[in-house]
Amino acid sequence: MKKTVILMILALGFILPVQAQKYMTRNGHIFFKSNAEIDDGVEANNESVACVLDASNGNVAFQVLITAFQFEKALMQEHFNENYLESEKYPKSTFAGKIDNWGDVDMSTPGTYDVTVSGKLTIHGVTNSVSQPGKLIVKEDGTVAMTTHMLVPLADYDIEIPSVVADKIAKEIDVDIDVTLNKV
Repeated sequence: MKKTVILMILALGFILPVQAQKYMTRNGHIFFKSNAEIDDGVEANNESVACVLDASNGNVAFQVLITAFQFEKALMQEHFNENYLESEKYPKSTFAGKIDNWGDVDMSTPGTYDVTVSGKLTIHGVTNSVSQPGKLIVKEDGTVAMTTHMLVPLADYDIEIPSVVADKIAKEIDVDIDVTLNKV
């Protein structure tokens, strides 16, 4: 009986730390820019990006509040929310996936790791499978940074651009994601 209790305590000692290996933030950053042929002035920042990384298995999830994107001009922000992303109807964008090469990442060793993240990206109520290369940086202070650059085709997410401004907005939007996660 005594041996069984000791084995159970040892087993819990190994299991509990694995379950507690989560990293998160609520103030990650997304920057996007439209590099259209005529006008490359459409850009926005969002500093309210939520992200969770489960270090026991490489699962990662993002949630972005659409109305939190900030533009230089208020009119651009209004058109973005009302006409293009319809933020009242589709208030969030989400991603849920996994770091494909999670076995290559050593969370106990500070350094920069090239990773590929695959999963489901939902924008404007449309969900698509995506796979994206990026960097995961394990820092000396125990935080974890993740960065990537991607192109998001507007047509893939049923985002329609009126012909009046079609020359001013690119068909693919450049998106940079940069989050720093703290251990929970």
